[in-house]
Amino acid sequence: MRANIHHITEYRYPEPAFDSFNELRLQPIEDSRQTVLSFRLQLEPNVPVYSHLDYYGTTLHHFHVLEKHTVLRIETKALVVTHAMTQPIGQPASVLEAHKLPNIEYLTTSPRVPLEFDWASILGWHQLEPEEDYVAYLDGLNSHLHSRFRYQSGVTKVDTPLLEFVQGGIGVCQDYAHAMLAVARSGGIPARYVSGYVYAGADFVGAEATHAWLECLLPGYGWLGFDPTNNTRINESHIKIGHGRDYDDVPPLRGLRRGGGVESIGVEVSVDVQQ
Repeated sequence: MRANIHHITEYRYPEPAFDSFNELRLQPIEDSRQTVLSFRLQLEPNVPVYSHLDYYGTTLHHFHVLEKHTVLRIETKALVVTHAMTQPIGQPASVLEAHKLPNIEYLTTSPRVPLEFDWASILGWHQLEPEEDYVAYLDGLNSHLHSRFRYQSGVTKVDTPLLEFVQGGIGVCQDYAHAMLAVARSGGIPARYVSGYVYAGADFVGAEATHAWLECLLPGYGWLGFDPTNNTRINESHIKIGHGRDYDDVPPLRGLRRGGGVESIGVEVSVDVQQ
């Protein structure tokens, strides 16, 4: 799929803001699943932008707006080609043993995915058995969580604890991804959080802003993506920005400022297929 991605985020302040430091993770990654043909970033106010790869390999842009301003507008445009991938064969969970230590950061607790709870039981799912086909296990879990939760924006926030979301049963893609991460990691499956975009024309939800899903390690194959929000494996309609342990490792935008008062935020995202 050849996709044009247009993303605008606009902050408006009732009072002048200044000395604003910001980080962006909005540039799609280049990997075996996708090729980035172009990427452009525009800012208002127009200030110098610097970039580097973060610890997880995601492109991080950062900039400083020293002058007073009442609007901060961030606009990105990207042209990305996604590629169809072969699907893996089933494997018993026991094959993961040799791969746990090298991927320990994707197996242990993280700020938004605590592991002190029995997540499988809480979510009405079963524990992974050593000789069970864990690809089928993950497919089943993906469908189970999709049917258990209801997608609705505005109910949870970025800092809503996972247990609160699980108990309420209503949230957005970040919540779904964190829930599946918790069950996968508790079962000994290395799993990482992914931020990206999804094409709404494929009848998927989550296209109104950046989307979230997860990837699980399959020895001999690589990382296989699952989107519990849409009850699907990752396909050509998904465009990846980057990954980490959870949302905190790959937020689209993060910043600090002085002044400004209580901001208002507007976000517009479109993913259009180019013929």
